[in-house]
Amino acid sequence: MKISILLPVYNTAPFLGECLDSILAQTEQHWELLAVDDFSTDASRSILEDYAKMDARIRLVCKNESPEKGIVPSLRLAFRQATGQLITRMDSDDRMLPQKLSALKNLMVKNGKGHVATGLVEYFSAEGPGAGYRRYARWLNEVAISGTQAGNAYRECVIPSPCWMAWRQDLEVIAAFQDDIYPEDYDLCFRFLRAGFKILAVPQVLHQWRDWPQRTSRNDERYRDNSYLDLKADWFARMDYDGSRPLVLWGGGRKGKRLARLFLDKGMPFHWVCDNAGKWGKEIAGVTMESFEIIPAQPNPQIIIAVAAPDGQRTILDFLEKCGFEARRDYFFFC
Repeated sequence: MKISILLPVYNTAPFLGECLDSILAQTEQHWELLAVDDFSTDASRSILEDYAKMDARIRLVCKNESPEKGIVPSLRLAFRQATGQLITRMDSDDRMLPQKLSALKNLMVKNGKGHVATGLVEYFSAEGPGAGYRRYARWLNEVAISGTQAGNAYRECVIPSPCWMAWRQDLEVIAAFQDDIYPEDYDLCFRFLRAGFKILAVPQVLHQWRDWPQRTSRNDERYRDNSYLDLKADWFARMDYDGSRPLVLWGGGRKGKRLARLFLDKGMPFHWVCDNAGKWGKEIAGVTMESFEIIPAQPNPQIIIAVAAPDGQRTILDFLEKCGFEARRDYFFFC
């Protein structure tokens, strides 16, 4: 059973050889690599050409037929030319551990269609990864081990973009890579969840994420905070919002204000609450801020929490649990 590896490449020449070597070193050898050069201006293309000459399983996919630039068009092009029954993705500045493809494939074959396989990840860099990336990897691995992806879906992307494997037919069912939506990994994650796919995890580190100054997620405007909030709000409206229940937005900070405008634009009325008495009664974006204490009086509410501070989240969680509300059914953390 062949695995197709989709590899968008853009100006990662300093690390590309290391990435490709880690693929060649896999214990699972029945794979093909579809590397799409996304109009690189460095030596990336020549490196890909050299590796393609060394190993017939490596195919350099040119974008001559498609002038579209970006990760999603690259994934779409590679997916269209893939011949494997199993599909995975790789980032061109990262490294696979030797057992990655084998471990993910075994999990997929054992469980069949309707499943997505993932594994644990770790960040690395020459100077040491930033605290935010280390924190995210720690949280992501905890979610993977506990199998709580669905319950945490609106906090952060719960599937690491370069460490998943799925059946080609399942990806076709959810129209993966068909829409130019960013962040593309988060959009794919929501598509998996909406389809009801079961996300499984190999409980060992399979992938090493490189943190470096030119990393796409650090520099591309499509990966800014607002892009994530916009995507969360859009998927919530499509996947979980129940217009027959009152919607409550908790949080009057920057993210809360952004979500408020998004909900208003989508025609989703809501109560806006916080625990800062100084804001109660003030009108923001046309909505009057209220005390969080109105929540228990709402009939069967859906509550969106847009408070990032860990202490604040713990206080909110204690309050909601004392009121008998349940995660995912009644409340959703958006940060």
